[in-house]
Order: sequence, then structure tokens, then C-alpha cells
Amino acid sequence: MLLHYLDLSWRSFKRTPLVSMLMVLAIAIGIGVTMTSLSVYHMMSADPIPEKSNQLYTVQLQIMDDGNTWWTKDNLPSQLTYQDAVNLQNAPIPEHKIAMMRSGFSVHIDSDIIKPFIGEARLTTPDFFSLFNLSFIYGGSWSSQQEQTAASVVVISEKLNDKLFAGKNSVGKVIYLDDLSYEVVGVIAHWQLTTKYYDLNNGAFNEPEELFLPFSLVKANEVVTWGNTNGWKHENTRTFADKLQSEKVWIQFWALLSDAKQKQAYADYLLAYMQEQQKLGRFKRKVLEYKLRDVNQWMQYNNVVSEDNKILVGLSFMFLAVCLANILGLLLAKFLRRAPEVGVRRALGASKRQVFLQHLVEVAMLGALGGLLGIVIAQVGLLAVRQSYSYYESLATMDITMLLSAPIIAITTCIVAGLYPAWLVCKTNPAIYLKSQ
Repeated sequence: MLLHYLDLSWRSFKRTPLVSMLMVLAIAIGIGVTMTSLSVYHMMSADPIPEKSNQLYTVQLQIMDDGNTWWTKDNLPSQLTYQDAVNLQNAPIPEHKIAMMRSGFSVHIDSDIIKPFIGEARLTTPDFFSLFNLSFIYGGSWSSQQEQTAASVVVISEKLNDKLFAGKNSVGKVIYLDDLSYEVVGVIAHWQLTTKYYDLNNGAFNEPEELFLPFSLVKANEVVTWGNTNGWKHENTRTFADKLQSEKVWIQFWALLSDAKQKQAYADYLLAYMQEQQKLGRFKRKVLEYKLRDVNQWMQYNNVVSEDNKILVGLSFMFLAVCLANILGLLLAKFLRRAPEVGVRRALGASKRQVFLQHLVEVAMLGALGGLLGIVIAQVGLLAVRQSYSYYESLATMDITMLLSAPIIAITTCIVAGLYPAWLVCKTNPAIYLKSQ
């Protein structure tokens, strides 16, 4: 019976090609606009590391004295001071943790062909690569011993390795960052991130860094940060050493806590640490506060998906509703025009249910065609987004979920729009049209 209804629907399309194409085009435009905004929203809000998102926690400490406030909604700084980051990195628990900051250098090698260029860098601890699931093409991370001795080593990205060494194994090679030489110890595979969740303080949708160096080089080489630095009181930081001992926050810190027991143990340790620092003259406040947030909580806390994005998705669905309202009018005109034909079918024994289902199959076919064309329009829209906003390059795409959602949304909304016209035409009184034949 379904095949028969599909055949009738196709015949109906061919009888009224102009009206049918107008309806398909209206659906396609509505779906194209909707899926463009919905795809970007979907990629923004997607879990960036689902296998570990509930085990990776960022650390926040309330470092300010009583009477001072911060700009965040819960009055907690989003980053740590250097001294707190170092103390927590050297702590006995947890086993795996990361201190890091963003920086950059002038990159060059002994070559007359490759000109010096600016490369973004991340100074971090060795666990960075395993905790964030990075894989190596060549070599690996630096050792704990190299971290402790502030060795001049570097891990580079696959993209940078292609640029500097034509994609060959560069482990053991030397590159120059500013005026200092560094030995390449590893090359990581391309890291495709939709959201730079590990450092939301410095651009949620920026590309990952291309250079990774030991965190201990921050102090050893006095590496300046390229990220945000904030403070809550006036401090004279005339030297780099002053900044390291100051209350300015500029370091990101993550810890791997595999279960609730580990999380509670670490929470207890953070409180004990703050109490110890309080005895040393810091954290002059009655109530000591800290926070552990996992990846998704951290993204929500930092409003990665802003209200503007949500409003844009809502407006796109409203546009789709306007398109369907126009389709509803066309369906009413088309179906009621066939009322004499339906009257004859009813007189020959077709039930109201059969007539109703036939017309729903027809609108579902309209939705399917419109959904497929809508995917094409959405791809054009996403291409325009990528060209207009380079930092949306990894976001303005349609994954398999969105590709399947487009025809489903189109078919569902078309069926909803076609319910009333189909119900109206199936109520046709056969006697009226038999008398007129």
C-alpha cells in the first residue's frame, strides 16, 4: 500500500510541477537556514572529549581577601597564580595533573628557504599529552627529569613538522624559538578540536598551539604569557620574579580524578592547602572557597554557547515555521482542488483513513525532497560562515547527526503542516461530487 501511495504522490507532483517545486524550495530554504545555525550550535555544545570529560577537572581557588570581588558570577578567578600552580603541581595528589600557560615565539631553523614566523606555544607539564588524548607520529613527550631540569626540548604539531621538515621524522632536529635552540622530542598528530576547552580564558574557538614546551621553562627562561593576566590588588611587579610571587592569575590547571572518591580526596587536599597558605598570610578571608569543574561544567561556566547562539537557533526555527505556513496554504489549495477526485475514490470504497494516509505520504515525500535540498543549502551557508569567521572553521560543519537530522526535521514538520489539509480533504462528501460528474 505504501508503494501505491508513493506512486500516487509522484503522479501528483508531475500534475502540478510548479506548485510542488515551490513547496520543496520553501522547505529546503527553511531547512537550510535552520541546519546552518543548528549545526554550529551542535558543534559548539558538543562534548569535546566524551571519554574523559567527567574525569578531567579544572581548579579554581578564591585567592582574594575579604572585601574584594571578582568579575565572575561566583566571585572565583578562572585561573591560578604561578605559585599556587607550582605548589599544586608538586603536590602528592592526584597522580596526573597539568599546569600550563599560553605563549609564543619567533620560529626559525637553519634554512634559506623557510623564513622566520610567529608560532603559538603552550608551556605545560608532561601529562598534557596523555590526559588530553594526543597521539604522536614521531617520538613522545619530554620526561619528568627534563621537566625538572627545564631542558630545552619541544614537541611540535604535525602541521608545523610539515612546514619545517616536509613531514619527515624530526625527532632530534633543532629549531630556534626567539634566540634559543630547542631539540624536537616529539611530533603530535593533527588535533581536531571543536572547542579549545583546556584554555577557555584565551579564546574558546582558537586553533590549538603548534609548539609545546616544559612548564619549568617559564621560570628558567622568563617566558612571558600571551594569555590573560588578571589581579585583584595593586602590586609592584617590576621584575619577572615579582610576577611569579604575585597574586596575579595567569596559569591554567587541570587534574585527572577518575571517580568520586578521588575527587573528594582532592577537594579535601585543596581546602587543607588553602588553610596552610592562610597561615602564611594569604587568603585573608573567613570562608575559604575552591571549585572543581569537569570539562562540560567548565564550558557551561564560561558560556561557550552564549545566549546569542541560542537565540539565533530559535530565530532559524521561527523562519522554518514561516516557510511551513506558506506551504500550508499551498497544500490547502492543492488538496482541495483534488476534492472531486477524492469524492470519486471515496464512492468507490476508499476509507477516510486511506485518503488521509495517502496525503500524508505525499507531504512526507515533499519533506524528504526538501530536506535533501536543504542539506545542500546548509552546506553553502556553512561554507559562508567558515569564510567569514576563520575561528569557526572546525565548528561550521555538519556531522552525521546533523546530516540525518535535516531530512527527519523536514519530514516531521511537513507532516505536521499537512495534517490539517489532509484531514480536511478526507472529510469530502462523495455525494456532492458524484452529482456534479
